[in-house]
Amino acid sequence: MAQLKLILLDFDGTLVDTREANALAYIATLKEANIHITKEEYLSRYFGVRCPEFMRMVGVSAPERIKHLRQRKVELYPNYFSTVKLNEPLWAWCQMQRTTGVKVWIVSTGHRDNIANVMQYLKLESGIDGIICGDDVEHPKPYPDCFLKAMESEGVSPSETIIFEDSAVGIEAARRSGATYSIIKMD
Repeated sequence: MAQLKLILLDFDGTLVDTREANALAYIATLKEANIHITKEEYLSRYFGVRCPEFMRMVGVSAPERIKHLRQRKVELYPNYFSTVKLNEPLWAWCQMQRTTGVKVWIVSTGHRDNIANVMQYLKLESGIDGIICGDDVEHPKPYPDCFLKAMESEGVSPSETIIFEDSAVGIEAARRSGATYSIIKMD
């Protein structure tokens, strides 16, 4: 690996444990639509699945209804922020690297509003240099487009980048990007 110039962090499940908050917000949203799932079901089958695909998996197919439910989930999500947990060792390491000029970006398939709301709640906004979300690229993870776009934005190569990921699709995207990557498992 060449000199480190860029750190790319997945958000949900890597930098921040948002499993419970996401589960509870989606459960409440779907309950309003008379669709019932348990927290265990969400966590074991749906966590990490992009919202439109998740909605189709639970029987919602109309684009306008998906859009409405997605927005409702964003509205309800902050009600559950007391359950989110920052990966403090990873965050501290990234902030130490920033003092040496290394850039830190969030690269996630998550919705920009959800990420921004959690980052504001945890007071992380000043500790990053950029965000790329699933909506910012044509081909989401497992394609490497999101990681490559961040590298291009900073003018760095894969050999100057490290990626932190937790999900199978994110790990595959990291592998395809050509950068060094590390797998994070939060308990």
